Amino acid sequence: MESIREIYKIGYGPSSSHTMGPRRAAENFLSSVPNADHFRVTLYGSLAATGKGHMTDVAIVNALKPHGVEILWKPSEFLPQHPNGLLFEAFDTDGNKLSEHLTFSIGGGDISDTGIRDPRQNIYPLSKMKHILEWCKDNGRNLWEFVEEYEEPEIWEYLHEVWRVMKEAVARGIEAEGALPGGLNYPRKASQYFTKLNSHKESMRRRNIIFAYALAVAEENASGGKVVTAPTCGSCGVVPGVLFLLQQNNQLSDKKIVRALATAGLIGNLVKTNASISGAMVGCQGEIGTASAMAAGAAAQLYGGTPAQVEYAASMGLEHFLGLTCDPVAGLVQVPCIERNAVAASRALDANVYATLSDGRHMVSFDKVVEAMNLTGHDLPSIYKETSEGGLALVTMKNRPPSH
Repeated sequence: MESIREIYKIGYGPSSSHTMGPRRAAENFLSSVPNADHFRVTLYGSLAATGKGHMTDVAIVNALKPHGVEILWKPSEFLPQHPNGLLFEAFDTDGNKLSEHLTFSIGGGDISDTGIRDPRQNIYPLSKMKHILEWCKDNGRNLWEFVEEYEEPEIWEYLHEVWRVMKEAVARGIEAEGALPGGLNYPRKASQYFTKLNSHKESMRRRNIIFAYALAVAEENASGGKVVTAPTCGSCGVVPGVLFLLQQNNQLSDKKIVRALATAGLIGNLVKTNASISGAMVGCQGEIGTASAMAAGAAAQLYGGTPAQVEYAASMGLEHFLGLTCDPVAGLVQVPCIERNAVAASRALDANVYATLSDGRHMVSFDKVVEAMNLTGHDLPSIYKETSEGGLALVTMKNRPPSH
């Protein structure tokens, strides 16, 4: 299992698989052909189907500047390795092809020439929650200490930077107003929810504020702002929303928060290793479901939960999003993506309470929930996996007049 750095990537939205990954792939290809005059990039499958809404073309063109770039879109052609394929071609001034390279954006900002993750990057000896819990019990330690045992010491400095960027995204999102870009004219709501806090009774205030914080980050992502994948851009509001609330309400130190981020990263890593966090592979359950599991586990740790209770909270966080489709309206990371961040953050807090009230014993383990999510994801038809051809995307845009 690879470093949790691969779960938390700092960059610009709106999509880790459709923006961060393609930009990284373009930068890599550009460095390999320094004498190129212009480029042609062919996008396949999900990348082509929702790439315009996800600003895939903008990310690629910006990465290859000042060279000319032609983008070809092939949404109906799915390559066997992965739904998110990119073919880069470089040409000289006479139009002669200098080089070509096929690669894949496999989710969470990662790219791979094979469509699968490189096992050579593994640093953890264990990749199942069951075995990690046994390690914790045998050594009398917590999940974040398992992370500390196998990561480089610099991981804590990196997680502090991750937390800084997350907090800044919350702060910017709370202040921002107006419609998001993309043609839907979808209004930002975080500032409105935050402003209404004092008009509600105390019982409603926590619900309001967790919505506001999660919406703030998700809206920043949708506008192309600087965020942290957790585990993806499309689900990036859940973990910071929950942790920002808990830090504010309980006067928690940054040190405690980054330890919770370590545990959350470990949970996300387990999903990524044993299933997928890519909406194009397993639907939104792999993105929002994983984010909810990460946030629930982190919250349980901050509330003094045992490793078993943290595992239970994470299980619930993912379990109750099983089967969730990825059907972004107009191919934008806005509807229903932004609202799902708010709901998932609220559910994560509920899962934490439920789990920490128990002794940690439950019927379906986290590992089994991840296995079920993976099976469910592969059974979902492709129209429900980030193509905008089914579900909410289909019924919402049907007979909708074009935007101007």
